[in-house]
Amino acid sequence: MNRLLLSAQLSERAALRYTPAGLPALDLVLKHESELSENGQPRKVSMEMRAVAIGEVTQGLAAMALGTAAVFAGFVTSARNGRGLLFHITQFDFVTHSSEIHHAPTPR
Repeated sequence: MNRLLLSAQLSERAALRYTPAGLPALDLVLKHESELSENGQPRKVSMEMRAVAIGEVTQGLAAMALGTAAVFAGFVTSARNGRGLLFHITQFDFVTHSSEIHHAPTPR
């Protein structure tokens, strides 16, 4: 199974573009920072990941302010140029100050 859930902040967003099939697409960069336990020891984790959103999910991401924290869900593939990985976002949830989770539209 290829499924990724990543708690991160929206760090960068390119201009909305369209695929050859006419679907809206957004290229993004997500930033994650946390402290986890590895082998019983605390470990600080900090990373940036390139991501893309295609289709209906782009609407909510286009409106999201940079720096907004959310949980992004999707799958990982090789980047087109063969360098590294690319996270394909299929949905996201963001948490408000009241800790309520709001669901973004799920593509049909």
